[in-house]
Amino acid sequence: TKCLQTMLNSPGNFTASKLKWVQENEPEVYEKIYKVMLPGDYIAYKFTEEFSTTVSGLSEGILWDFEKEQLNRTLLEYYKIDESLLPAVETTFAGKAKLSKENAALFGFDANTVVSYRAGDQPNNALSLNVLEPGEIAATGGTSGVVYSIVDNLDFDPYSRVNTFAHVNHTAAKKRLGKLLCINGAGSAYSWLRRIHEGATSYDSLEQKATNIPIGADGLAFLPFGNGAERLFQNHLIGAHFHNLQFNRHEQAHMIRACLEGVAFAFVYGIHCMEENNNNSPSVINVGNDNMFQSSIFSNTIATLTGAEIRVKEMLGAVGAALGAAIGVGYYSTIRDAFKQESIEKTYQEDNIEKQAMEDAYGVWKKYLDHHLKEIEYE
Repeated sequence: TKCLQTMLNSPGNFTASKLKWVQENEPEVYEKIYKVMLPGDYIAYKFTEEFSTTVSGLSEGILWDFEKEQLNRTLLEYYKIDESLLPAVETTFAGKAKLSKENAALFGFDANTVVSYRAGDQPNNALSLNVLEPGEIAATGGTSGVVYSIVDNLDFDPYSRVNTFAHVNHTAAKKRLGKLLCINGAGSAYSWLRRIHEGATSYDSLEQKATNIPIGADGLAFLPFGNGAERLFQNHLIGAHFHNLQFNRHEQAHMIRACLEGVAFAFVYGIHCMEENNNNSPSVINVGNDNMFQSSIFSNTIATLTGAEIRVKEMLGAVGAALGAAIGVGYYSTIRDAFKQESIEKTYQEDNIEKQAMEDAYGVWKKYLDHHLKEIEYE
C-alpha cells in the first residue's frame, strides 16, 4: 500500500527491483557501480560527460515519490540502495549541458551545441502526438499495445493493472501524470499470424482478406495474450487461444479477422479497466499513422466500442523527440507551439450501423476471456 500511495505503482519488474536483484545475485557487479542510468541518461553522459537523469525517468524506474516530489527514499532504504548511485535530477527538457569539446570536434558540431530532452518510449510517443493535458490520450499498437492517458491526480490502480509515470511536462506545481496500460499481445500477435500464413506477404493483403469476413468472424474468437504474463491480469499467464474453430467453416481469412478483432477487443477491455480507475471515458484517442492503427478493421472496432474518435496523425516518435529537443533549447516558446503544424491524416468514429454486431462479437470474446480468468482463480 505504501508503494502504491507514494510511487503509484508496485516495484515489481521495474528498474529499482532489477537493481536490487543485481545487488543480491551479482554483488561483484553491484560493487563496481558508480552511477545508475537509463539508456537516455547514458547517451547524454557520453555526449556531455555529465551525469543526470529526469523525474520522468526516475518514475519509470519506480524511484520517485509523487507525494513528496523527491527520490523515493523509503524504497531506497528498504532495498539498501545508496542514493548517491543516482545522478542529479533535471527536467525532461533540460537544455544546459553542452557537448564535450572532444565530442564536438569528433562529430563536427558547434562547440556550443547542447544536449536537450530525453524520455521513455511512451511518454515520448504521447509528446509526439501532442498529448499533454488531463483527459488527453495517446495509443500505439506496436509489438505491444499501449494506452497512455494524462491525469493530474495521484490516484492509483489497487490491482496494479495500470502503471503511472511522470509525464514529460510534469512539475511539482503542475502535476501531469501518464497512466499507462500495456497489452503484450498486440502487433506481436498479428505479425505471428502473418508469418504462419503462406502467401500473406503484406499486412495490406491480410486486411483485404479479413474485409471479406463478417464482424465476429463467423463465431471465431481470438484471445491475443500469448506474449507472456499480462499486468492487465495481475501478471498471470492467460495464453493465446482461438475459440470455436470449425474446420468446415473457418478459413485463413477468418483467423485474420478474428486476430484483428481480438487485439482490438483487448484494447477495449483495457480501456474499460482504465475507466474504472479514472472515472471517465475517452472522447478522443490520438495515434500515429503506423503499426496496427493502419488497419481500418482494428481502428473502427475500437472507435465503435469505446465511442471515442480516433485521430490518426502524421507524426513519428523520432520527429517528436527532435521537436522535444528544440523545445528544450528554447526554439519554441511553449510545448504546444512545437505542434501547431501537426497533421491529422484521418479519423475513425463510432459506426452506429455496425455497433450492435461489434458489441455482440465483443460479448462472445469476453465470455471466453472470463472463462480463462475464472480458471486462474481456482489454480
